[in-house]
Amino acid sequence: MAVAVLPRTNGEELISRRLFMRNLAPLCRGTFVLACLFGVSASLVGQDKKDTPKKAQTAVLIIKCESDAELKIDGEKSTQTGPRRKFETPELQPGKKYYYTVSAFWEPNNYTKITRTWKVYVKPGETTTVDMTKPDPKQPIDDIKVRYVPTPDKIVEAMLKMGKVGKDDVVYDLGCGDGRIPVTAVTKFGAKRGVGIDFDPERIKDSNATAKEAKVEAKTEFRQQDVFKITDLDKATVVTLYMGADLNRQLEPMLRKLKPGTRIVSHRFPIGKWKPDRTEKLDVNGEEFLIHLWTIKGKNEDKKGDEEKKAAEKKAADEKKQADEKKKAADEKKKADDEKKKKNPDDDD
Repeated sequence: MAVAVLPRTNGEELISRRLFMRNLAPLCRGTFVLACLFGVSASLVGQDKKDTPKKAQTAVLIIKCESDAELKIDGEKSTQTGPRRKFETPELQPGKKYYYTVSAFWEPNNYTKITRTWKVYVKPGETTTVDMTKPDPKQPIDDIKVRYVPTPDKIVEAMLKMGKVGKDDVVYDLGCGDGRIPVTAVTKFGAKRGVGIDFDPERIKDSNATAKEAKVEAKTEFRQQDVFKITDLDKATVVTLYMGADLNRQLEPMLRKLKPGTRIVSHRFPIGKWKPDRTEKLDVNGEEFLIHLWTIKGKNEDKKGDEEKKAAEKKAADEKKQADEKKKAADEKKKADDEKKKKNPDDDD
């Protein structure tokens, strides 16, 4: 029997408890028991000692997730499968707060691994449903690991050219792999500095070796780091990406906060629903590649862009209205002509 201890969470009136997970026969199809022992030292919330204690009740937890996801509840692996999974707790005393830490792990493709975590609160006598196909609003950043796939050298140069990298630029490459983008930015485009970030220590070793071979160690820096924990990304004038759609989508809020004029170039993958300013298709040895460009705009540019967008939408709406009116008039004329012919079949007019 595995035992995991949950510490009291800072700032919350929560119950410290030990969790005992075991595989029990289902109470009904698709329903398993979460057997828990809760600490008895915690005080009840909102219950007067003179009141008659309310009856303990179970709680039901329904989790929606990817069909092939591996679920863990407080670190213990669940044996259930499928897109909808149902659990029931033991009897819980009312007036207290109870929660489970639930994690889901899945691989949406052959190069991405995602672990998503939710803190799920349950109440005695109630059913709680959580949709783990979406991030927890209170902790929206998933743990995403992307397999390293090198970007072809021709695409590297095309990305830096699209980003208009020059002597005054500081280039940050998120998911730097072997360091080829920051090194190329410095050696071939004359960038002031190149910085590479990667979570894999082996890739950082490769990047430092690439910089040493190109003799640009003084103008490059490579760091083993979580891209969501970069504190100096505001120093970048150009940011390059080859991270996958899932990571790009979660990076979007951080990237949108960069200073006006910063260029963002992504190899292959979009950034959520953020429409790129430009997309190019390139052919390398018969294989097609896409690169996308976004430029961070100032408030005045954003306002101008919004005005232009509204003007374009109004123009399109006016043109559609005119076309609809023209079609309606033509249909009415045709209908009138047809009726006239029926009444006067011998009328040549």
